[in-house]
Amino acid sequence: MTMKVAMIGQKGIPAVYGGIERHAEELALELVKKGHRVTVYAREWYTPKNLQTYKGVEIIHTPTIRTKHLDAIAHSFFSTIHAMIKKNDIIHFHGVGPSLLSWIPRIFAPKIKVIATVHCLDRYHQKWGWFARTMLRFGEWAACKFPRETISVSKTIYNYCLNEFQKQTNYIPNGVRRAEKAGSVLIEDKWELEAQKYILMISRLIKHKGAHYLISAWQRARQQNPEIIKDCKLVIVGGANFTDEYVNNLREMARGDKSILFTGWQSGRVLDELYANAKLFVHPSENEGLPITVLQAMSHGKPVLVSDIPEHKEIISDSRFWFSNAKVKSLTEKLVELMSDERLLESAGSKNKINVEKNYSWEDIADQTLSVYEDTENMAIKYQPIEA
Repeated sequence: MTMKVAMIGQKGIPAVYGGIERHAEELALELVKKGHRVTVYAREWYTPKNLQTYKGVEIIHTPTIRTKHLDAIAHSFFSTIHAMIKKNDIIHFHGVGPSLLSWIPRIFAPKIKVIATVHCLDRYHQKWGWFARTMLRFGEWAACKFPRETISVSKTIYNYCLNEFQKQTNYIPNGVRRAEKAGSVLIEDKWELEAQKYILMISRLIKHKGAHYLISAWQRARQQNPEIIKDCKLVIVGGANFTDEYVNNLREMARGDKSILFTGWQSGRVLDELYANAKLFVHPSENEGLPITVLQAMSHGKPVLVSDIPEHKEIISDSRFWFSNAKVKSLTEKLVELMSDERLLESAGSKNKINVEKNYSWEDIADQTLSVYEDTENMAIKYQPIEA
């Protein structure tokens, strides 16, 4: 049976940046392939207003108030009202902030099945003040209380919802598409980057993502062991998200250091080349859901160095590729250690590629999500705590 599905909470599609946006895009495309009608609600500043369909997905632009604190909730409110009027079969809220509004269709449109996905515990992000953190905490509760069913993208989040709210959610991870072969022509022309001559970070440049730790560690590693990485560069891909001051601080840290390159946001073929030609991918984040950028780097057969938070350990099981969260000294030591061992990097990259192809397919994830959509009236299977 064909279902009408509305997705609310993402900034829009196609994804320019953001894990939730990538998740919503890939899930929507898979659902369309399976014969369902999908609407993704978008913000005009993110998705051009003249783009009304994308690969079979309907895009509807609804109003928002573009400020740090009101953008997501205002857009989610107007999108929710529109989705109810349109009489969708499913309203799927993405993120704990938008899930604050999941009670509205439960009360005023009870025939619509309401689903929520918890992508991350956003209140731990350093950009939020006490009031926003309080509301995001309430959003966690709402995501577990009001929807018919809740999805967790990581085992850590699954266990958190079970322990904090006694909610048995459905564990369905983020996914990744099989990486296509990519050359290096574009990045050579654009930045004179050589294959295997740079390490890579791709992220929104917000404080909890840890770019400042990586810059400090990179500079220390170059000073302490210049013979190991003297010919390499650090490439940071991404831009601000209401964090201009932080980005300016990062650029100030790197002032005069020609080994550090900020590319801004990248997409398409250029982004593929950046992934494909990196020597090592680094993700120094202090807090995550299940980072798609890490999965994408793994799909390109790249070794990945991560902070030792539980969400990273779910993906990267080899402790040789963990450093102590928020510790520059530990990150410095790991950079030197890994950049000195070509054989280890190559072996880890091959294992990473096999791992994501086996366990993180968007087609499988879409099938699992559909099973949640279809079974919400009578969920027969409930799960025990997952070992993270």
